[in-house]
Order: sequence, then structure tokens, then C-alpha cells
Amino acid sequence: MTPDAAGQAGPLHGVGVIVTRPPRQAERFAARLAALGARPIVWPAIVILPPADPAALAAVHERLQRFDMAIFVSANAVEYGAPGGARWPEGLPIFAPGVGTAEALEAVGLPAATIPRTSFDSEGLLALPALCEVAGKRIVIFRGEDGRALLGDTLRARGAQVEYVSCYRRAAPSTGAEGLAQLIARGEARALTLTSAEGLRNLLAALPASAVAALTRMPTFAQHARIVAEAQAAGLDAHLAEAGDGGLLSALLEWFSGHPATARTS
Repeated sequence: MTPDAAGQAGPLHGVGVIVTRPPRQAERFAARLAALGARPIVWPAIVILPPADPAALAAVHERLQRFDMAIFVSANAVEYGAPGGARWPEGLPIFAPGVGTAEALEAVGLPAATIPRTSFDSEGLLALPALCEVAGKRIVIFRGEDGRALLGDTLRARGAQVEYVSCYRRAAPSTGAEGLAQLIARGEARALTLTSAEGLRNLLAALPASAVAALTRMPTFAQHARIVAEAQAAGLDAHLAEAGDGGLLSALLEWFSGHPATARTS
């Protein structure tokens, strides 16, 4: 493994940043890092696979007009579960848990999504007024296999008819950690970004103890308090960033402007 790109001079010049997103989602974020002069090191901590039963997803696409609301729980759900924009029924509202998912929906030509006003997660979605009065509403939730049950369970308790559709499967990566460990050992990584607790667990399990120890000596940035808490429990110096790619970039810029001696590779 080698860094994806060595950026030109910029405010993050020389900063090696580990990006743990799935490849397609990592690509855009890595490009933005490189534009700031950083050296993105992409190691997908979760492998995203198509659904075990693609027929079920196709069947939902054929009857989207029967639903009153649709929820995409993640950018992965959009990438693997969204139909073409031309196939989306006019007037079917979409809800998403955060900025990243909303941006993914926009990228595939779907209507603008409503996102939470409080926390960018299922709890935030459930606090939206439109999802509080759902008695009799038919709601489809696009998600990964074995996703959290909180959203659907709560909407059903509020009187909605909820249907889940599995868009993708998650798996731990089986190769590639050796190269990442070498980069960490050589001091080429200066920061870690996380977008899921599962990805954090996969990363820690894949790396040798020496590399994990090195991770504890660099700043880690995540966009949800649950991920930050789990990272801190694992001994990482984890910090909460604002939502979206911009939030992670801002956190990195703020950190390294205040810690310039830690920015560059040796």
C-alpha cells in the first residue's frame, strides 16, 4: 500500500491522513484532502458487497409509488439501493440521517432529502416533526443487512407500516493491513478519520499491536459521538468533527494549524 496521492503545497502539506471509508466514498474525500496538500492513505475498513437477495430490492423499486415516505440510512444505502432519478415517484419525500447521505442522494439525481436538526443519526431522524406523526403511513427504509432496529421499531410504534429493504452487506477486509502497518511504522500517517464504529473495530483487529499503539499517538476524527466514545475507549485520541466532508476537513485544518510540528512526515 502507498499513499493515494502526495498533495501539492497547501494548509495540510505533508499530513498523512488515514481514510477508512469504502473505496467509492473515499475517492472524493481523498481528492479534497490532496487539494489541501495532505497525503490521503485510503484503507477501507469495511468492504461493501451487493445484497444477498437483489430481487427483493428490485421488487421494491417497482412499487415505490405505494409508499408515503422513504428513508436512506447511509451513503452506502444510496449507492447500492437507489434507483435512477427518473424512476423516483414524484412527490415521494426522502429522509436521510446526515449531510453525507443527502449529498449522495443529490449525486444520483434524487430529490433533496430532509435531514435531522439535532443529531445526525436515527435519533435525530426520529425527532423530525414529519416522522413523529406517521400513523397509517407506509415507509420504506433502505439500509444494510442487520442494521439498527431503532428507526423501524420506533416508527412502527408510532403507527407506521414499515418495510426494510437490504441494499448491501458489510464485511471486514481480508487483506491490505500489512501495507498500512508499514506506513504507520514509517511515520507516514499523522491522523486517522473514522465514519463507523464497525470500521474502527475492523481496523484495530487487522493491525498489529505496534501499529495500534502508534494510532493512539495521533489525532482521530469522527462525526458521531458513539464512534468517538468507542475510539476513546480503545485508547485513541478521538475528537468529534462536524457533519460532512467539510466537517472532517475543518477539524483536520484546525488541529494541524495548532500542532504544526506534528504535521509533516519525517
